[in-house]
Amino acid sequence: MSIDIFAWVVLPLLIFFARIVDVSLGTLRIVFVARGRKLRSALLGFVEILIWIVVVGQVIQNLDTPIAYVAYAAGFAAGTYIGLYIEDKLAIGMLAVRVIVATDAQELIDRLSNANFGVTSVDARGATGEVKIVYTIIMRKDLPAVTRMVDEVSPKAFVSVEEVRSAREGVFPPAAGSRGLRLFARRKGK
Repeated sequence: MSIDIFAWVVLPLLIFFARIVDVSLGTLRIVFVARGRKLRSALLGFVEILIWIVVVGQVIQNLDTPIAYVAYAAGFAAGTYIGLYIEDKLAIGMLAVRVIVATDAQELIDRLSNANFGVTSVDARGATGEVKIVYTIIMRKDLPAVTRMVDEVSPKAFVSVEEVRSAREGVFPPAAGSRGLRLFARRKGK
């Protein structure tokens, strides 16, 4: 293989794809750190930095190939996007969903309860009068189902969603393949 083809085509492609992998791993590592997953974070960090060192070494050895710089930057951007896409598909962790309903919330409470979500409701007063606040802590993968229920029952409800790092003593729908409600004594966003 000619030096020019390697320097101007093969090397930039290798740098681009290696950066996608290392930045995707870095994005996932940051998510795991935020959720308290220490071992996974450390392992991803090891692989991430190993790839980064190799890639930076190649860029430095080929400083006369400006396309390597572009490949490095493009790989970073693509890796950030792909890392976030993968994290979204993994749907790791728990969320707190707060729904504020100005109308009767009983149908929403019943639908969530019938789907085996733990539900807490509180009477409150909002800017326009009496409201009901409905809380549930859910697995992140269940957010589309919960959102769909809210939209079907109370399309004008105010909904806020927050990350939950840990929770204890709750009720969740059964895990795939298990029967009954799943109660837990201590849960750290797993």
